[in-house]
Amino acid sequence: MKIAVTYQDGEIFQHFGHTEQFKLYTVEDGKIVKEEVVPTLGSGHGALAGFLTINGVDTLICGGIGGGAQTALAQAGIKLYGGVTGNADFAVMSLLNGTLGFNPNVQCNHHNHEHGEGHTCGSHGCGSHSCH
Repeated sequence: MKIAVTYQDGEIFQHFGHTEQFKLYTVEDGKIVKEEVVPTLGSGHGALAGFLTINGVDTLICGGIGGGAQTALAQAGIKLYGGVTGNADFAVMSLLNGTLGFNPNVQCNHHNHEHGEGHTCGSHGCGSHSCH
C-alpha cells in the first residue's frame, strides 16, 4: 500500500489542486516502512492524479478536493479520504488503525462559484482562494 497526503509543514494541505508537495508513506503488513516528501513540480489539478499514479500511490488523504479531481482519482483507482485536517502522520496512523475521520462527500467549497467577473472556478484555480 502506498499512501499520499497533501502536505505542508507537517499538516494536511487543504486544497488538493494547489498542493506543492505530497508526503508519501509506503506501508507493508500494516506498518509504515518508508516516508518521503516529494514536490509536485507544479502539476496542478488534472495532472496530480497522474503524478500520484506514476509514484505508485493507491490511497490519498487530503482536505478539500473538487469533483473533477475526484473523478480523475477514481479513474486511476486511487482511494480517496477527503475532508481531513490536522497532522499528516497522525492521519496516516489513524487510517491504518481504522479510526480516520473523513468526509466521503467532500467538495472544494470555492469551485463553481461566481466571482462577479463573468466566470466561475469550475475548471481552474482562482488565485488565493482556499478549500476547507
